[in-house]
Amino acid sequence: MLQPISDRVIVKVKKNEDENIGGIYVASNAKQKPTEGKVVAVGTGAVTSEGKVLPMTVQKGDTVLYDKYSGTNIKYEGEEYLVLHEKDILAIEK
Repeated sequence: MLQPISDRVIVKVKKNEDENIGGIYVASNAKQKPTEGKVVAVGTGAVTSEGKVLPMTVQKGDTVLYDKYSGTNIKYEGEEYLVLHEKDILAIEK
């Protein structure tokens, strides 16, 4: 598995299920971009200008909500992931 660096997090995006409104299929370009996923890898934390490492808030296995247009989509070993900075995570599901 990939290991993110600094304050980056790798998330397995939760796919939206096919939307169906009143029996009408919603086209893929009209669907909302996913904003929820499961953390599969976490970096070591951001490093300050003094060299201090700030601990990460999220952990592997957390389900998170993130900003709709944040991160970078990557494909690794046939799976699709999103790499984003911890600051782009809006909430952790408890």
